[in-house]
Amino acid sequence: MKRCCWAELSELMIAYHDHEWGVPVHNDRKLFEHLVLDAFQAGLSWAIILHKRKNFRKAFANFDPEKIARYTRRDIERLLADPGIVRNKQKVEAAVTNARAFLRIQDRFGSFDAFVWQFVGGSPRHNSWKTIRRVPAKTRESDRMSEALREQGFAFAGSTVCYAFMQAAGMVNDHLVSCFRHAEIRALHPERRPS
Repeated sequence: MKRCCWAELSELMIAYHDHEWGVPVHNDRKLFEHLVLDAFQAGLSWAIILHKRKNFRKAFANFDPEKIARYTRRDIERLLADPGIVRNKQKVEAAVTNARAFLRIQDRFGSFDAFVWQFVGGSPRHNSWKTIRRVPAKTRESDRMSEALREQGFAFAGSTVCYAFMQAAGMVNDHLVSCFRHAEIRALHPERRPS
């Protein structure tokens, strides 16, 4: 089976690639987890974050935004002392800020899912990249999402973070066309064309 080349780093990366990456997500808590982890990934490799994901889930109350939104200075200090996660003060504080903004979006728009999927018209975009060098780090859609999230009070939500989020949450199918998952995801989650 041919996979995207980045997946071949470890068994954990292979499992993530084969079963999670690029699969459309419509669960608000799972979307929040993706966004928080992609913010922590900024400047690092995804392999580092993936290997620490269990620790992140434990440290951040299984990514329950209502619990994280109530985190105090003491909770932030606890997280900054936790060797199982990435201990970056700005990113930890951003996770708390973003939990609060996430809850506001749910109140205003009904769900975070409805808010973020609007940037791809409600259905996955299937790209046709032949090489990893062609895959962009950001797009017009991720630029718009970043701007909208920042307007809603999010931190660490730049366009590159937003595009990584869009890839992980299946808003875009960026598996290479040579990868077996590209066709599988396309078949399971077809792109809706405007009528």
